[in-house]
Amino acid sequence: MTEIYQSHWPLTFLIFFPLLGALAAWLAGEENAKRVALAAGVVELAVAIPLFGAYQPGATDCGMGGAAASQMQNCAAIPWFGEWGIFYRIGMDGISLFMVLLTALLLPLMVLGSWTYIRERRRGFYASLLALTTGVVGVFVALDMFLFYVFWEIMLIPMYFLIGIWGGKERIYAAVKFFLFTAVGSLLMLVAILWLFLRTGGTSFSYFDFLNLQLTGSQQLFLFLAFSLAFAIKVPVFPFHTWLPHAHVQAPTAGSVILAGVLLKMGTYGFIRFAVPLFPNVARAESTVWWAMALGVVGILYTAMVAKVQPNAKRLVAYTSVAHLGFVILGIFAYNLQGMQGALMVMIGHGLSTPMLFFLLGMMYERRHSYEIDDFGGLAASVPLLSTMLVFAAMASIGLPGTAGFLSEFLVLIGAFGAQPWFALIAGLGVIFAAYYMLPMVQKVAFNALSRPANRDIPDLNGRELAILLPLALLIVLLGVYPKPVLERMEASAAQVLELARQDRLAPDPVNFVPDVASSAAGR
Repeated sequence: MTEIYQSHWPLTFLIFFPLLGALAAWLAGEENAKRVALAAGVVELAVAIPLFGAYQPGATDCGMGGAAASQMQNCAAIPWFGEWGIFYRIGMDGISLFMVLLTALLLPLMVLGSWTYIRERRRGFYASLLALTTGVVGVFVALDMFLFYVFWEIMLIPMYFLIGIWGGKERIYAAVKFFLFTAVGSLLMLVAILWLFLRTGGTSFSYFDFLNLQLTGSQQLFLFLAFSLAFAIKVPVFPFHTWLPHAHVQAPTAGSVILAGVLLKMGTYGFIRFAVPLFPNVARAESTVWWAMALGVVGILYTAMVAKVQPNAKRLVAYTSVAHLGFVILGIFAYNLQGMQGALMVMIGHGLSTPMLFFLLGMMYERRHSYEIDDFGGLAASVPLLSTMLVFAAMASIGLPGTAGFLSEFLVLIGAFGAQPWFALIAGLGVIFAAYYMLPMVQKVAFNALSRPANRDIPDLNGRELAILLPLALLIVLLGVYPKPVLERMEASAAQVLELARQDRLAPDPVNFVPDVASSAAGR
């Protein structure tokens, strides 16, 4: 077992097994699709969990990229289209480890959460959910830029169908808006990837080879902006966030869960893994840091104000994602270890608390067929278990001490204060505003008068629903009380990203911005 978990096979399995599960769910028919999907999700999680224990912080180079790959484990570099420099090149460090684990954890929970929610076209739904998992895991472990882009784009298709087929009344509008926003940003990133490929002489798409390129200031600026646009839309960073509330409100519960839980993290992961290390001179420039942190702070405060006035509980929770991920941007561009680790912890904590909220809202929708806050009231009297879980998830989202949200935002604010004190002080107001919009929603839903007869006789949480919520609640508390095992595993990788960001990779002499394509082709 130990030898296997030191090879690339666990990652390869986690990437491609969901595709097999998708095919099996499709072939199993309408009645059995959810059972096959649940089995596939449980297997995926069972294979992923040992990665936590097998990961060795500070491991030596796995043979792909010298010092830049010193934290990478479970590596592979297998020729795919070798003559074009395209390899099946994957690996995992202390950053991608937790994104993979989070994806694997949410998969079986999403299947359970859709058990009675999805009643039509079930085999297509579960096949799409499993296929989406392949794209997400692939993004987090790809170390070949062509492979990364393939997984980045693969993810769009099943997510489009999840929103567009199984969503609400305005599902087509939401699905198209989600697709267009993401695709437009991705096209510029593709241009940047191809340009970097040609700068290698048309020989390699390796992330590590791209790290070794010397670029002029104008080249770094253009490329950084191209990558950052794609990632900013995915996060989403203000003002690119307008697609998110529509997508969340119209998506089925599982779609909202995976969107908030891991898809948004693909954007922040992209900043950490690619935009910052590949173009360090621009990424750490004073103007870049100022604008990035300013947009993060605006996202925290503006979306808090917008969330406060939302009559729809699902839309309210959707806006909280923009606020939480504003803290991630703040931590990344603080360029210190506390900020970076805090950003990573926010990604994990948000990936637990916000899916928990969406699961609860989905359970409420199944009982009352509404997300409107005014349609509820007094649920603490009729469904005490559900109300207790709702209060807990809301407190975790706010960042109550003892939960993962408190520790992560505290680390971010410490890191940001060391870099830009005023931004940190303003962002600190976001913690207060989180209570400002979340607590009134909980008050109205759970503790106001039980004035609507339809709320009196609805059933409380059943065993299946508790099986979804309890693991998330347990992990939220565990990370809030004892985060040491997680911080230890991510520390060396976070420090290495910061080291890469401090390097000076400006080209010593001006070079032509456009590579000599003819020479590159002749070199092959």
